[in-house]
Amino acid sequence: MKEKDFSSHPIKLFASYYKPHLRLFLLDMFCALVACVADLLFPYATRYTLNTLLPDRLFGLFFAVMAILAAAYIVKALCKYVITYLGHLMGVRIEADMRTDILSHIQTLSFSYFDHNRTGVIMSRITNDLFSITELSHHGPENLMTSLVTILGAFAILCTICWPLACIILAVVPLFVAFTIHWNGRMNQASAEVKQNMAEINASIESGISGIRTAKAFANEDAEADKFRSANDRFKNAKKNWYKVMGIYHSGIDSTMSLMQVLTIAAGGFFIMRNKMDYVDLITFSLYVSTFVRPITQLADFIETFTDGMTGFSRFREVMNTGAEIQDKPDAVELKDVTGDVEYKDVSFSYADGVPVLEHVSFTLPHGKCLAVVGPSGGGKTTLCQLLPRFYDVTGGSVTIDGRDVRDVTQGSLRRAIGIIQQDVFVFADTIRENIRYGRPDATDAEIVAAAVRAEIHEEIMAMPDGYDTFVGERGVMLSGGQKQRLSIARVFLKNPPVLILDEATSALDSVTEQRIQASLDQLAQGRTSIIIAHRLSTVRGADMIAVVEDEHIVELGTREELIAKGGAFARLWEAQNLSME
Repeated sequence: MKEKDFSSHPIKLFASYYKPHLRLFLLDMFCALVACVADLLFPYATRYTLNTLLPDRLFGLFFAVMAILAAAYIVKALCKYVITYLGHLMGVRIEADMRTDILSHIQTLSFSYFDHNRTGVIMSRITNDLFSITELSHHGPENLMTSLVTILGAFAILCTICWPLACIILAVVPLFVAFTIHWNGRMNQASAEVKQNMAEINASIESGISGIRTAKAFANEDAEADKFRSANDRFKNAKKNWYKVMGIYHSGIDSTMSLMQVLTIAAGGFFIMRNKMDYVDLITFSLYVSTFVRPITQLADFIETFTDGMTGFSRFREVMNTGAEIQDKPDAVELKDVTGDVEYKDVSFSYADGVPVLEHVSFTLPHGKCLAVVGPSGGGKTTLCQLLPRFYDVTGGSVTIDGRDVRDVTQGSLRRAIGIIQQDVFVFADTIRENIRYGRPDATDAEIVAAAVRAEIHEEIMAMPDGYDTFVGERGVMLSGGQKQRLSIARVFLKNPPVLILDEATSALDSVTEQRIQASLDQLAQGRTSIIIAHRLSTVRGADMIAVVEDEHIVELGTREELIAKGGAFARLWEAQNLSME
């Protein structure tokens, strides 16, 4: 299937989403055309009846025409059902396709995107901004087509009745067009402002719910309510402006429509006085003006739907055109049969603001060995580890695994070779079984149990009400900190990667729990290349090498005994934590 070009013209891109649903679209448009023709039949049949059938006492033909009209409106009713049901179904499918595309694309974006965009705002792009797409994708083409056909058809028939009066009615149309163009821009701006403020509300709600425990712990519920109230007030003001503009827009359209009816009666009366029309023609003309007016109202609704829908679509395109900073090279290869030799060669890194985080970092870590990274907070320890799985790319030097630059291999194969356990474990709102299975989605239940046993959490799981089917709550709220850590360890046991990164995996735990977790981690690290970030130096005793990171550099590198004997930065950390030298 050909990839979509999200940098192409918005209309061309929007139209490309109809392709998988072309049959539904054509059926919807056909039914809309049939309903449109049925509406055009009635005034003409009325004129024919009043001018010919009734005066000439052709009563049989009169009832036949009435029967045809009744049948036409029954067909129209069936078409309306198809338009309402299948047309909306098509719109929902298009909206779902777009939502799938945007979520899939967001999954490919680099960490830097999420560093600069709040979760609630991203959620709004995926949900609220696409709600109006259903209406636009369904009613947009349908309303545009039926409006143009009805306007052109009605005007052609009006010209056959009384072309001077038809031209007078047509003269009002440019006023409507000018009014619409002017206020369409105003509605577009107001709609964009509403969507932006809705995104801020979502972000505020997401933050308030995620941080509810912290807010309660600090008795700051009122402060959180004030934050939301401020965002909500901005939304109300934006919505107020939107309704104000919409009110002017609709009242102006209504006035234009009323003016057309007044003009019809006034000008028609004048032509009757001049014997250029009769009463039947004026009645027919009035009916056709109503038919002529309705599609103009539809066009106004189309413009409103188009404005609202395309505002959301433009925000959709904005995300889709955001490229991932970390991308596979065109000639990137799969990383296979990994042994786990890791090397940092003169590595430097800085974020987009240019502030250096790491400078000229070099070390070699043979496979199966363990490197502990210690140092003060903010020194660059976590960033150093995030360069290995390419969560960020180096700005200088290179990181290699088995002698191959990580930028030369596919991200998927690289990250499958690396297991990561962090201090803040993310647990999905699902069962324990599915949370462990996340380490390898195709794992069997027996393999999941084996991983839990190795992570020393199996017995605790079996003691829970539903065992492995126990629901853990939002972010694993039903589990203790130690249980969440061991669950994450079970995931990595299941994944079985050759390279392991432990990012302060036990720093948030008490000493007793830490000892239990440490035993699991020691078992996990056996035979794997391991990088451990630690604040507690008790966790680095088994490390083959220790790197001390300070002020963007590795200031010391060596074994524990070597660094203690050196009496430098590590020795001071060791002494500060009152650890005995063995």
